[in-house]
Amino acid sequence: MKRDLLGLAELGRDGIVAILDLARELAPHATEGRRKRVDLAGRTVANLFFEASTRTRISFGLAARRLGADVIDYTASAGSTQKGETLVDTARNIEAMGVDVVVCRHAYAGAPHLLARRLRASVVNAGDGAHEHPTQGLLDAYTVREALGRVEGVRIALIGDIIHSRVARSALRVFRALGGHVTLIGPPTLVPRTFEKLGAAVSWDLDEVLPEQDVVVALRIQHERQDAGLIPSVREFARLYGIDARRLERMKPSCAIMHPGPVMRGVEVTSDVADSPRSLVLRQTTNGVAVRMAVLKWVLGPEGQGRG
Repeated sequence: MKRDLLGLAELGRDGIVAILDLARELAPHATEGRRKRVDLAGRTVANLFFEASTRTRISFGLAARRLGADVIDYTASAGSTQKGETLVDTARNIEAMGVDVVVCRHAYAGAPHLLARRLRASVVNAGDGAHEHPTQGLLDAYTVREALGRVEGVRIALIGDIIHSRVARSALRVFRALGGHVTLIGPPTLVPRTFEKLGAAVSWDLDEVLPEQDVVVALRIQHERQDAGLIPSVREFARLYGIDARRLERMKPSCAIMHPGPVMRGVEVTSDVADSPRSLVLRQTTNGVAVRMAVLKWVLGPEGQGRG
């Protein structure tokens, strides 16, 4: 029976921990190309990206290659979807060439779920609209666990455009599953109180709650997913919710700073904060390779045999 990774709820706490533990085992091989493994030798991973991506697309390609798999990289701008071919037809034609895993990023929520119903290959969600980004949530949890030794009991603030952020939804799920305390921070238009139903605290005042946090995750404004007018201006957002040197001083000395990227310097964080010793931004990028290696190995492990 094939295994997919479409969201984090289906994994549950045990599944999340299993993938994080596997990532820790694979980490020495993640960024060292000369120590390639052969776990997925003879397998083929297709990266189907219908939205722009740097970190996710490249790290999935590296993860597959460092496990010994072959990789197909598909970008919508150079593919037959530009000629009117449907997402499903594109994916099924690529699968017909002998593909075991399809990694899909798409602007529409639910696109990877649709492919999972129509393909024999395993499907991994690499971000679907404003819905979810499960591997980003996993690598963020891995980074917190690596930096602080645990997630349970850790106070984590997600700051910014929460309502349009798939990263925020996945982070909330994974941190809550592992026992973290999550506070969502931003203007009321981007952080409605409805998120409290998901087990998060909501605050519209960054300076009030900032000194209590152990980890701060800054999120960019999702201009491509929102209507204009939800914030007065980018400059005003930076004044009220950006992390700068002044706010850095008000945080716990041990508080870590994270950002899933791309970083808009001077908006979510200033350059001195992004480049400070307390920033884990590049560590997140590094950990993304190990976590995505773990995910690919998990979907094609003994219980996940791909196309069979």
